[in-house]
Amino acid sequence: MTYREATQELEEILRAIENDAVDVDELTQKVQRSSQLIKLCKEKLRKAEKAIDQVFNEENCDTPAPAKPQEGSAGSLF
Repeated sequence: MTYREATQELEEILRAIENDAVDVDELTQKVQRSSQLIKLCKEKLRKAEKAIDQVFNEENCDTPAPAKPQEGSAGSLF
Protein backbone atom coordinates (compact mmCIF):
# COMPACT_ATOMS: atom_id res chain seq x y z
CA MET A 1 0.00 0.00 0.00
CA THR A 2 1.31 3.42 -0.88
CA TYR A 3 1.38 6.43 1.43
CA ARG A 4 -1.25 8.12 -0.71
CA GLU A 5 -3.57 5.11 -0.56
CA ALA A 6 -3.18 4.91 3.22
CA THR A 7 -3.95 8.59 3.74
CA GLN A 8 -6.94 8.39 1.40
CA GLU A 9 -8.34 5.45 3.37
CA LEU A 10 -7.75 7.34 6.61
CA GLU A 11 -9.66 10.30 5.20
CA GLU A 12 -12.55 8.03 4.19
CA ILE A 13 -12.69 6.52 7.68
CA LEU A 14 -12.62 9.99 9.24
CA ARG A 15 -15.42 11.24 6.99
CA ALA A 16 -17.53 8.17 7.79
CA ILE A 17 -17.03 8.69 11.53
CA GLU A 18 -17.72 12.43 11.32
CA ASN A 19 -20.93 11.79 9.35
CA ASP A 20 -22.11 9.13 11.80
CA ALA A 21 -22.00 6.59 8.95
CA VAL A 22 -20.25 4.09 11.24
CA ASP A 23 -22.27 2.20 13.80
CA VAL A 24 -20.88 1.31 17.20
CA ASP A 25 -20.14 -2.28 16.20
CA GLU A 26 -18.03 -1.08 13.27
CA LEU A 27 -16.33 1.74 15.14
CA THR A 28 -13.76 -0.47 16.90
CA GLN A 29 -12.73 -2.00 13.58
CA LYS A 30 -12.39 1.43 11.98
CA VAL A 31 -10.29 2.72 14.86
CA GLN A 32 -8.02 -0.34 14.69
CA ARG A 33 -7.64 0.02 10.93
CA SER A 34 -6.85 3.71 11.39
CA SER A 35 -4.13 2.80 13.86
CA GLN A 36 -2.59 0.37 11.34
CA LEU A 37 -2.70 2.98 8.59
CA ILE A 38 -1.14 5.66 10.79
CA LYS A 39 1.66 3.26 11.73
CA LEU A 40 2.25 2.48 8.04
CA CYS A 41 2.36 6.18 7.16
CA LYS A 42 4.81 6.93 9.97
CA GLU A 43 7.10 4.12 8.81
CA LYS A 44 7.02 5.39 5.24
CA LEU A 45 7.79 8.93 6.39
CA ARG A 46 10.71 7.71 8.51
CA LYS A 47 12.12 5.73 5.57
CA ALA A 48 11.78 8.73 3.28
CA GLU A 49 13.45 10.97 5.84
CA LYS A 50 16.38 8.54 6.20
CA ALA A 51 16.77 8.28 2.43
CA ILE A 52 16.72 12.06 2.05
CA ASP A 53 19.20 12.51 4.91
CA GLN A 54 21.48 9.94 3.30
CA VAL A 55 21.40 11.79 -0.02
CA PHE A 56 22.23 15.09 1.66
CA ASN A 57 24.98 13.51 3.76
CA GLU A 58 26.53 11.93 0.66
CA GLU A 59 26.26 15.23 -1.16
CA ASN A 60 27.98 17.08 1.69
CA CYS A 61 30.82 14.56 1.80
CA ASP A 62 31.51 14.90 -1.93
CA THR A 63 31.68 18.68 -1.82
CA PRO A 64 35.18 19.87 -0.94
CA ALA A 65 35.37 22.22 1.99
CA PRO A 66 36.45 25.77 1.13
CA ALA A 67 40.12 26.42 1.77
CA LYS A 68 40.75 28.13 5.07
CA PRO A 69 43.13 31.09 5.04
CA GLN A 70 46.32 30.48 6.96
CA GLU A 71 46.72 32.36 10.18
CA GLY A 72 48.53 35.66 9.86
CA SER A 73 48.10 35.81 6.09
CA ALA A 74 45.49 38.63 6.18
CA GLY A 75 44.91 38.16 2.47
CA SER A 76 48.33 39.40 1.25
CA LEU A 77 50.34 37.55 -1.37
CA PHE A 78 53.68 37.88 0.47
